[in-house]
Amino acid sequence: MIHHEYKKHCVCSTVHKIVAAQDKKAAEGHHCRASCENSIKQLLSPRKNNNDKTIIPFILYCKYSCKPFIASGIFKHPIYNYPKHSYYGCLETPVLKAKKFIKGTHCCVQVELLQPVNANGLPVADGGDKLCDFFCHKTPYKTIQFRETGICLTIDLEDYSSIQCLDPITPLPPYHPC
Repeated sequence: MIHHEYKKHCVCSTVHKIVAAQDKKAAEGHHCRASCENSIKQLLSPRKNNNDKTIIPFILYCKYSCKPFIASGIFKHPIYNYPKHSYYGCLETPVLKAKKFIKGTHCCVQVELLQPVNANGLPVADGGDKLCDFFCHKTPYKTIQFRETGICLTIDLEDYSSIQCLDPITPLPPYHPC
């Protein structure tokens, strides 16, 4: 149920609906060019082909610049053939997965960065300045799926003016080569 104070900010309200829909889908026994309303309906649809979808990926647009928010995060990863050593890398993506709202806040949410990947599950871009930099149309690099990264940020949704929801998906698990 969405409380009246959440309705004051439509991005916050929409992400509350996404989290509620994802939670409802998870409660049904699943693991954790559409509008957000359509994406939410698709996720909760009882149709057989939608039963495997678990999340609604989305893109936020910054309040004052109207540009897509390109999230960046740092990860630590083992170095191949050097099990005692790790390196720090950086990942950028505009695609997010809502994880949970921060208790005691109205619009602060934990999000996970989702990495756009091709048919082989490999990243199509390491970064970019524009939204389209993350979505390749050339074969064999076409963006067809998203991979969980395990990189999470806490963001205040009141800093964003709009949201674009993508079709519901089940993201690929994080990539662990070693």
